[in-house]
Amino acid sequence: MVAKAISEQDIAGMREAGRLAASVLEMIGEHVVPGVTTETLDQICHDFIVNEIDCIPAPLNYGGGPGQAPFPKSICTSVNHVICHGIPTDKKSLKNGDSINIDVTVIKNGYHGDTSKMFLLGKPSVLVERLARVTQECLYLGIEAVKPGATLGDIGHAIQKHAEAQNFSVVREFCGHGIGKVFHDDPQIVHYGKAGKGDVIELGQTFTIEPMINAGKRDLRILPDGWTAVTKDHKPSAQWEHTLLVTADGVEVLTKRTEESF
Repeated sequence: MVAKAISEQDIAGMREAGRLAASVLEMIGEHVVPGVTTETLDQICHDFIVNEIDCIPAPLNYGGGPGQAPFPKSICTSVNHVICHGIPTDKKSLKNGDSINIDVTVIKNGYHGDTSKMFLLGKPSVLVERLARVTQECLYLGIEAVKPGATLGDIGHAIQKHAEAQNFSVVREFCGHGIGKVFHDDPQIVHYGKAGKGDVIELGQTFTIEPMINAGKRDLRILPDGWTAVTKDHKPSAQWEHTLLVTADGVEVLTKRTEESF
């Protein structure tokens, strides 16, 4: 199913939510240092989201069901070999050489802005640095493929081709998604595929692209908490994410940070 184009009012709401989500990642960067816990990062982000930008942290108490408790924190913090949905904790501090993905989703006036960024602490290994860089390149290549009349397969193909050319693997169990007043909606944006295949991209759609790329094999397992996904081979993983609006001449990155140019 392809999501329907949204109204000008909806677009304005999504632009605001996207801008505010980006501001959280811009704010938290100076706090991502050796010795800090992911619990502390969660607390800082929660306070900023609620008190400074007057938003709701969408992950907090999200989901839940048979065998899975609702997500207990306001952001996801995925460290080193954690692929996604890492739960912030005070049990272990970040250290020099670590990599961490911070995934933020805010709700503003009913609209969702969803974005994530990799942070590298101190002097990471050459592999970790290259993985983070290539994964960001995968995101940007996926974004470049977005325009009315293109297909969802064009996005996945661009990402998969680049990742595998670098001898990395694409996680297939998780994907990007339609987003608006609903956190996770149609269409599903998988990060692998064949050019020209899949649903046609339409003007006015809003969705995320969020490739998860592994240094080793793509296989994963879910920890007993029901949320945290880790690489089976314990090799590092990386992820970057943006929320996008399909425009007449291509795409608008709603969660663009000031450090980026599109």
